[in-house]
Amino acid sequence: MTSPPFWDGVLRRLGEEVPAFAVEAWLAPLVPEGQGEGLVLLCPTPFHRQRVRERYLSSIEVHAEKEAGRPVPVSLGLGLHRVDQRVDVRAREARPGVAATPTCLAAPAAIARLGPMQRALPYSFESFVVGPCNALAREASIALARGSQPGVCPLYIAGRSGLGKTHLARALAAEALLQGIERTVYTSAESFTGEFLSSIRAQKMPSFKRRFREQCDLLVVEDVQFLAGKKATQLELFHIVAHLLDAGSRVVFTADREPRELTDLDPRLRSQIAGGLVAVIEPPDARVRREILRQKAAAGGVRLPEDCLDRLVEGVRGSVRDLEGVLIQLVATASLMKCRIDRRLTEIALRKLSDVPPERATLEISQVVGVVAAFFKTTPAALATRSRRRDVLVPRQLAMYLCRRYTEASLQKIGEALGRDHPAVSHALKHVEREILERAPLRYQLEALVERLDALTREPGRS
Repeated sequence: MTSPPFWDGVLRRLGEEVPAFAVEAWLAPLVPEGQGEGLVLLCPTPFHRQRVRERYLSSIEVHAEKEAGRPVPVSLGLGLHRVDQRVDVRAREARPGVAATPTCLAAPAAIARLGPMQRALPYSFESFVVGPCNALAREASIALARGSQPGVCPLYIAGRSGLGKTHLARALAAEALLQGIERTVYTSAESFTGEFLSSIRAQKMPSFKRRFREQCDLLVVEDVQFLAGKKATQLELFHIVAHLLDAGSRVVFTADREPRELTDLDPRLRSQIAGGLVAVIEPPDARVRREILRQKAAAGGVRLPEDCLDRLVEGVRGSVRDLEGVLIQLVATASLMKCRIDRRLTEIALRKLSDVPPERATLEISQVVGVVAAFFKTTPAALATRSRRRDVLVPRQLAMYLCRRYTEASLQKIGEALGRDHPAVSHALKHVEREILERAPLRYQLEALVERLDALTREPGRS
């Protein structure tokens, strides 16, 4: 009765009354466990558990009773999140012969070896929004976790605070566990230093060395820049890493700068940690910022109006943490003031951030179409024809997409200017959004057009 098929039945019932995005964000990650005649649902974080308790527990109890034909006590607990089935599929492809299972949990014995930092948050590669700014770091992390590319070890992930280094590091550790690497040690430079010094004071260095050398197949050390000035700690880490690499173990470092900029580190350690692959994470571009905002809003059960989403993408160009901050500001304000999220509220939230540029001026449809036509060496009249040739169709769709972004015109007006109707414009917008995720050349063309239009909105005298 409390087996996975039972819970799947409850989920199906819940899906008939709960929005799909809420099911995916809050209910699908729950892991069912039987407890006598009751049902225990394990939540990935305390915050997740609180949200489920407040919003969905009563509905879960109702539908569990319907599914079982009698009352079923339901309680909420904490545990590692359920890993997305897509991860398992790729893992099985990488390891032929592994039995197929609908979901996969890291082995309890392996989980017990992890520190609280690893168990704290349910990061995965699937929830990491990828783009040109971070693709190398993500692919290298996956390759190291799965052992598919020996040349990436040691892996060094560099990037400013808030760009996703910790997300990748924890996703890497979780994926390694799925691949059977149970002896994983995840720590920060500060924690490593503290543990090292405590072991010296307590005369427990043999135990410390066993943990980091003999009982470790994967070592992840975050924020190595904090080792600056700690000569004894640096020396110990150097010998540990040398031992692990000689033994064929995997090693990962993260830092807020590239290895050559860590001038306060011992040259031997600096050379060692840069001896594999260095992957730098850059600030997210507009496409990645948009997807991050969509994902985080959906995870919180929030629907952002498109014009508000556009404004946030334009207004916040820093780190992922900056995006989270302004989104939290916006959602919390709407909740406290008991009002809907709209453009006015979005501007208020953005003004809380001192480095957000003022809202740009809007353009006319003819201006946007003119810029696009000039970029593709054609004319506005050619874009308004019925031609389906690719050299006309692609610029026309991009013009529609950019008109929606840079003008206040309705889809009907945009369509009339380009010889199309409302449904055709709507289709073009969806097509461009999908294509820029999959086709880098189109994305680069769009970014070049955005630069030209941004410059046009900043011209003196434009209101």
